[in-house]
Amino acid sequence: MALIVHKYGGTSMGSTDRIKNVARRVAKWHDAGHRIVVVPSAMSGETNRLISLAKEIQEQPDPRELDMIASTGEQVSVGLLSMALLAIGKKAVSYAGWQVAIKTDSAFTKARIQSIDSEKVNRDLDDGKIVIITGFQGVDEGGNISTLGRGGSDTSAVAIAAAMKADECLIFTDVDGVYTTDPRVVSEARRLKAITFEEMLELASLGSKVLQTRSVEFAGNYRVPTRVLSSLTDPMLDIDVEANSGTLISFEEDTNMEQAVISGIAFNRDEAKITVLGVPDRPGVAYHILGPVADANIEVDMIIQNQSVDGKTDFTFTVSRNDYQRAVDVLNSTKEELGAASITGDAKVSKISVVGVGMRSHVGVASQMFRTLSEEGINIMMISTSEIKISVLIDEKYMELAVRALHKAFELEKA
Repeated sequence: MALIVHKYGGTSMGSTDRIKNVARRVAKWHDAGHRIVVVPSAMSGETNRLISLAKEIQEQPDPRELDMIASTGEQVSVGLLSMALLAIGKKAVSYAGWQVAIKTDSAFTKARIQSIDSEKVNRDLDDGKIVIITGFQGVDEGGNISTLGRGGSDTSAVAIAAAMKADECLIFTDVDGVYTTDPRVVSEARRLKAITFEEMLELASLGSKVLQTRSVEFAGNYRVPTRVLSSLTDPMLDIDVEANSGTLISFEEDTNMEQAVISGIAFNRDEAKITVLGVPDRPGVAYHILGPVADANIEVDMIIQNQSVDGKTDFTFTVSRNDYQRAVDVLNSTKEELGAASITGDAKVSKISVVGVGMRSHVGVASQMFRTLSEEGINIMMISTSEIKISVLIDEKYMELAVRALHKAFELEKA
């Protein structure tokens, strides 16, 4: 008897009819003899609605109070799903994150999980119940409700699977797996049967919306077998077919197949570029620029520091577009202390990345990428690399053209 964690996204929970379908699917897995824990998101659009209400009251909502409000969407979902299971004769019980308890730090709206107490959940599973737990939320040591940030239900599901040593975590979503790139941009995009944790982590961090980055980190760190599959199929689909559908996120050492050079292309429209011009080039300059930005809980991505000229240098980095104005404000407040000539920025940029573990054993990926973009007349503003990825920053108006050209150049449409 396997312990399986199911996670369902907002689209899957988008109406009472869809919730009833989720209940039927969950019941099918339970009837097959599995112990089942379910982690659903809030109903589609509900979290946005709650945040909008908060902003009608307070332009910059207090983070603690915002978490109190935003967390209620998932509580509605678990209650409705538990009722749907009870209505078809299954034993079920729902819990909020604080009831389990899922302990987090106190970084409201961006909290990180510290521990999960699975004792209560295991007792319910031993009693034959299906357990439904709110995603996206937990409780800090002061007893305050905290949320994990957008997409946090994925993280909750994988973290619960890790804490309970689940046999597999199934992420049911509105797509049928992980694709070489977004099919809405490239119609020839191909679904991958398997992808390594390393590749999935890069794709998630670089803008792929299939899985939240921290959920992939959990899965990789705790070796939780994870599968992305569709919740929009017939809920009574044969369980053996369903269990082998979608995309398996695997460990590279578990597969003997020759890895493709490039597995996928990720892109992110949500980028902004900031440049601090003419700062004195002295030890610690990077810290003095980025320290206050980090203190404001703003994540920095790509970084370039130019060569020193006459003891001055320019420092460029990217942040999420949502954090752009806050980051500029922080830098302007420290401009005199930094000795900077000026602060400039551009919120109309996008990041394109090619990802693949095959880069380790193949050369020429960067040159092919740069040549392809050059042939399309696309200028590269910044470049960032790791062992299995190359990212470039470009003008956002060329983003889709760049993705299509690179997908074709690396022949990702071919199996």
